[in-house]
Amino acid sequence: MTTSSNPLDLHQDVAALTAALMDINSVSGNEQQIAADVEAALRDLGHLEVLRDGDAVMARTNLGRKERVILAGHLDTVPLPTAEGSRGTVPSQRDGDILFGRGATDMKGGVAVQLALAAGLHTPNRDVTFIFYDHEEVEASLSGLGRLADHHRGWLDADFAILLEPTNGTVEGGCNGTARFEVTTTGKAAHSARAWMGENAIHAVAEVLARLKAYKPATVDVDGLAFRESLNAVKIHGGTAGNVIPDKAVVEVNYRFAPDKTQEQAQSHVRRLLEDFDVVVTDSSPGARPGLNHPAAATFVEAVGAEPKPKYGWTDVARFSELGIPAVNFGPGDSLLAHTDNEHVYAGAIRDCLAALRTWLA
Repeated sequence: MTTSSNPLDLHQDVAALTAALMDINSVSGNEQQIAADVEAALRDLGHLEVLRDGDAVMARTNLGRKERVILAGHLDTVPLPTAEGSRGTVPSQRDGDILFGRGATDMKGGVAVQLALAAGLHTPNRDVTFIFYDHEEVEASLSGLGRLADHHRGWLDADFAILLEPTNGTVEGGCNGTARFEVTTTGKAAHSARAWMGENAIHAVAEVLARLKAYKPATVDVDGLAFRESLNAVKIHGGTAGNVIPDKAVVEVNYRFAPDKTQEQAQSHVRRLLEDFDVVVTDSSPGARPGLNHPAAATFVEAVGAEPKPKYGWTDVARFSELGIPAVNFGPGDSLLAHTDNEHVYAGAIRDCLAALRTWLA
């Protein structure tokens, strides 16, 4: 097991704890160190049951409360920026009340809040399960949360879950689903000096792009929240050489769909729009309805005191929804800054998030 010479202090100021977490490089696939440090810090507390699975760590109270809630967050980040002068990297930098660095918003501020609550709340008014998992920023098949659901389903039993993704301190209910497709056009290869002997597959892509450009994405009301959809080409590739008419081209398409649709309905929607083309689904994850009508969600929204909003991006609230657990997103930081070269979070926002959850659970 990886060990650290700088153990995490869970009792320090939560912003300083966030910086300590940001100083650990944990790009997806490299979560060993941060998982080891989190596990060691949780085991030192003494009042929690702790379990490690790969590079995921779970801890829970067992107080016999009538209700159990999950506080969840992922330990990994997207790769570090490569642009010269980027501040969203590792180690963290501090400029007054602002923390700069990879994971500042997505989502080491939220993870720091989880750890501070785990250390500071010995007798919460609800039993709490803390989940820290790996491989969130990569394809769904590698998800640490999915692995935990397979290996330790009983640990994920709860009445309500909060995912500490960045929401600017506002409750965001549910999430859009997401599906990726490869749309392939085919032609006939030929020497570019005798182009009339071939059929250009890249030129055939023009109709795919025209349909996507003309498409008007919907805004769908789901349980009182307005979810905005989007359908876009996100990558295109084809061709073999500068003197060859290409016989194949591929457009990669991403559809973010409202949680009123199943994955099958979303896929059928895209196939109808792009009929006559070869459309293959390469990745798909369901959306999640807001779940704000659950009593625990209602009391939490009341404690936060701000009007709930929809979550446009996909998050793991969808996994909890599939398990039958109502879940919301709530965490420090602006999600628009996630993955940017200038990723940052305000220390005050992390402290406010901690205070809101502590008030609700105390």
